[in-house]
Amino acid sequence: MAQPKTKLSVSTRAMEIVQSDIRSMSVECEKARGINLSQGVCDLALPSPVRVGAEAAMRRGLNHYSRHDGIPELRAAIADKLRRHSGIKADPEKNIVVSCGATGAFYCACLALLDPGDEIVIFEPYYGYHVNTLMAARLKGRYVKLRAPDWTFDLAELEKAVTPRTRGILVNTPANPCGKVFSRAELESIADLAIRHDLFVFTDEIYEYFLYDGRRHISPGSIPRIKDRTITISGYSKTFSITGWRIGYAACHEKWAKIIGFMNDLIYVCAPTPLQAGVANGINKLPDSFYTKLCSLYAGKREMVCAALERAGLTPYVPQGAYYVLADVSHLPGATAKQKAMHILKKTGVASVPGSAFYHARGGENLVRFCFAKDDVELVEACARLKKLS
Repeated sequence: MAQPKTKLSVSTRAMEIVQSDIRSMSVECEKARGINLSQGVCDLALPSPVRVGAEAAMRRGLNHYSRHDGIPELRAAIADKLRRHSGIKADPEKNIVVSCGATGAFYCACLALLDPGDEIVIFEPYYGYHVNTLMAARLKGRYVKLRAPDWTFDLAELEKAVTPRTRGILVNTPANPCGKVFSRAELESIADLAIRHDLFVFTDEIYEYFLYDGRRHISPGSIPRIKDRTITISGYSKTFSITGWRIGYAACHEKWAKIIGFMNDLIYVCAPTPLQAGVANGINKLPDSFYTKLCSLYAGKREMVCAALERAGLTPYVPQGAYYVLADVSHLPGATAKQKAMHILKKTGVASVPGSAFYHARGGENLVRFCFAKDDVELVEACARLKKLS
């Protein structure tokens, strides 16, 4: 018997979005009671000033809505951080919008500045949530490959990716999942492209403090000729190990910040008020040595994981920044990256993310991603278990 027609169905937008492999591998890891090196949870302890600041805010009654673009203390702290660390001048009253994580800031920026059908140039391997955000906003990606081992890109390919419908380019530096840190020369070439084609430059700089081998983070918004077209996006989920707090921001020219703020108000109302106060206290109270020690700590974790992968017969692409490493798993059994990741999980009890999660059109099938933002006890155990692959 034929089913009656109904108007009740999910939206076409929702039909295009599936659960990320990062999430699904975390579920598989829980089933196997394994060690989760798939999701970038960052399970280190949060810094004391951040916790104390949030607790103090709750005690003095900052438990209600904040201004839609964030509390004054946090916007001022971010402005000072941008000036000192990123080389960006930002007026806390006009140029900064605090949102629910960097992901929330990016989503609000896309909805505020772009129309359905517009295109964004995106480098791959990409962070899956970037692409899902574009899809949710009814935008289209134009993909440019980063090529291992140094994750370089071809300028001719970048130029070819731009069409009359292209409105922006997304730069993730340091990048998830490959750990690429874009050089000044590369950013200058992207600036040339953005000016030539009149594009927005959207950035994701959430891993800006995770840098190795003496590399330096350069914010595209600090390049004078593109500062007014750049939407600088970052946050403190990773730096302060507060991924569940959802405190991020966008910094840009006031004509863009105003409408991004309105969109943030519509979608989120505001970021959690006492948690904003905690982050502000952390920015203001933590010394520069905190960030240098962070680099040193994670550099050691990077070396530990990459050495373990080498011993297991998996070739790691040593990251320049962030806290993930992609590894070549071409010799492992399985026709797809998901099957190879499941093989690793079943044999060792260590969860990774299939490389196909970071590519379109069936790319990345011989790669998996490991996250090393774990405490040393768990990381040492994961590295020991990986020996079972050798």
